[in-house]
Amino acid sequence: MINIEIQSFRDLPLSVEVMKGIEELGFSNLFPIQAQAITPLLEGKDVIGQAQTGTGKTAAFGIPMIERLNLEVKNVQGLVLVPTRELAIQVADHIWRFGKYTKLKVLPIYGGEPLERQIHALREGVHIVVGTPGRIIDLLERRILNLASVRVVVLDEADRMLDMGFIDDIEYILSRVPPNRQTSLFSATIDQSVMKICGRYMHNPEKILVSKDEIALTQMNQYYMVVNPCSKFDILCNILDENHIDRAIVFCRTRTGASILADKLRKSGYDARPLHAGFTQAQRDFVVNSFRKGKLKLLVATDVAARGLDIQGISHIINYDVPMDSLVYFHRIGRTARMGQEGTAITLVGYGELTEFNNIKALTKTAIEEMT
Repeated sequence: MINIEIQSFRDLPLSVEVMKGIEELGFSNLFPIQAQAITPLLEGKDVIGQAQTGTGKTAAFGIPMIERLNLEVKNVQGLVLVPTRELAIQVADHIWRFGKYTKLKVLPIYGGEPLERQIHALREGVHIVVGTPGRIIDLLERRILNLASVRVVVLDEADRMLDMGFIDDIEYILSRVPPNRQTSLFSATIDQSVMKICGRYMHNPEKILVSKDEIALTQMNQYYMVVNPCSKFDILCNILDENHIDRAIVFCRTRTGASILADKLRKSGYDARPLHAGFTQAQRDFVVNSFRKGKLKLLVATDVAARGLDIQGISHIINYDVPMDSLVYFHRIGRTARMGQEGTAITLVGYGELTEFNNIKALTKTAIEEMT
């Protein structure tokens, strides 16, 4: 939760040199992601931050990183992974500016630029590397980049890196970093595949939600119903009938669950199709386009399948299964209430899902009302 006392960079325990760099940039008051992430990161905790670009997240992870490294030792101690060369250049530049009055050396590493310049800089000594996965692996395999002294790792724009197919590269790079490092991850959307990385590589991370999804929630009507798991299907059918739902996404936790539910709905006369990661791209496109054009009323989807779905006119999101992780809930319901329109989210909470659901309620400022 936000520490009410901390409102400006001056309230943080930062070194004089770093503070000088921050003030020269004209920063004084903290953005929400900074107010919530900087303190746990300074304390060495792992952090998951849901934040769009433009929320001040580079300062949120860059400033604590500088403070936690030993700048007397010219080894690579900080690593930031980003999806694109543009982002590598931009993030490296920001971090350098925060550390301008320290001995900090930052190097952006990306493809499409002569290796020699990057090799030369690494030999001269660098504290923080900001890079794209492909070029970092290239330098690791040539034994030019050594990550054995890394203490802090940041995965920036993690959802974009996964969308671009970098999962294996990320896992390979993380296997070359000491296990006792601090890890943080920032992503505009947090879904099950992003949470899988967090589960595998992070230790009791603090979760921070600062996103447009949270803003969109103000025009969302959110409801829940505690139900006997055996009667979930009948209750879902009642909800669909009574609310005359025209277009909705129904979320399930697993591929099998989504397929079985879509099948049961079809047999009961509803126009429903499943969408999950087991689909080929052609199958996926067919289902998504049918839904987009209004030829299909109900999409029964898993979280991975719903990534990047931006479809107008979805009136309802129904959580048939409560997501295992609370941040995924906000990503799901952010699929509706687009473009200032109202939307409704209904969550069916089985008796065994109450803990997960209470975690969701604890994370949000908006009310989730109980339905009878």
